[in-house]
Amino acid sequence: METNVYKQHTVGVVVPAHNEQGLVGTVIDTMPEFVDRIYVIDDRSDDGTWAEIQASAAKINDTSQVRTTTAGETTDGAVISDGGGAGSGLVVPVRHEVNKGVGGAIKTGYLRARADGIDVTAVMAGDGQMDPGQLHRLIDPIVEGEADYAKGNRLSYPDYREGMSSWRLFGNSILTFLTKIASGYWKTMDPQNGYTAISGRALDAVGIEDMYEYYGYCNDLLVKLNAKNLRVADVAIPAIYGEEESGIKYGSYIRHVSVMLLLNFCWRLKTKYLVLDFHPLALFYLSGAAGSVLGIAGIGYTAVGSLAGTLAGSAFVSLMLSVIVFALGSLFVLFAMVFDMREGESLEVSIGGR
Repeated sequence: METNVYKQHTVGVVVPAHNEQGLVGTVIDTMPEFVDRIYVIDDRSDDGTWAEIQASAAKINDTSQVRTTTAGETTDGAVISDGGGAGSGLVVPVRHEVNKGVGGAIKTGYLRARADGIDVTAVMAGDGQMDPGQLHRLIDPIVEGEADYAKGNRLSYPDYREGMSSWRLFGNSILTFLTKIASGYWKTMDPQNGYTAISGRALDAVGIEDMYEYYGYCNDLLVKLNAKNLRVADVAIPAIYGEEESGIKYGSYIRHVSVMLLLNFCWRLKTKYLVLDFHPLALFYLSGAAGSVLGIAGIGYTAVGSLAGTLAGSAFVSLMLSVIVFALGSLFVLFAMVFDMREGESLEVSIGGR
């Protein structure tokens, strides 16, 4: 395909869209000129999003390159419209037959970009809340060899997070802390930020076919990147909040993603520190968790026994032993966290804004 070759790299952008009529067309139209391929994924919208995508594709693409064949189903459950497919022009419109969630839409785009051999693939939401003028700041750490994956960070400066509600900021803070533990990227902030870029090498390495398809796909991807010792750049980028409201319901979101992060955390410890290599921090985590749980159980048992009068004079001894076990377990967990932080120091880079 003809390319613009941004610093000797081809650049693709995945634009996931669900019910973004009146917004997605602007996102496509304002894409920077250095972008070689725009994969616009309509995640089975029920408004005019698909028609808007097709109209933008027809306007931007060279009409001599646009296929006019009947739409057909692909092996991943997507439908490529008559507005274009892989190899058909700058804009590649793709429509899902069923709604797969934002992670599923991004996965479809990633697979298309990988098949096209794109060097760097970014994600820019179809709701217009990601500034296209900032795209080069995400791509630069990758093309310059500093990172394999770059993500936006809206929390670096107070004015960058203006417009973010207190409830949203609170939920973000909880998930940031949980993601730090699960992923091993302890300096990385704002893991829910979907404005990202990834190298072709990283796409090949992380097993993108198994990417989480719910809203927590960003958190899931960070865990997979760390397990393969891939470098992440945290790039300060201001938030843009316009007329589009977030579809995230933080109550259910935190619950679902927390379970996913716990499972991913266990997978990362097994994969990175037991299977691919051996590091004692995995044993520290396991021993610490077991000790903490036993200690809490012992304290609870002692309290119940004391109230029921079944422990008599042994209550104090039982309580002290339980406290000691809990304290040792907590200490082991802290040691494991310190080891994990040191292991991941070389995998993180922070890039300021202003």
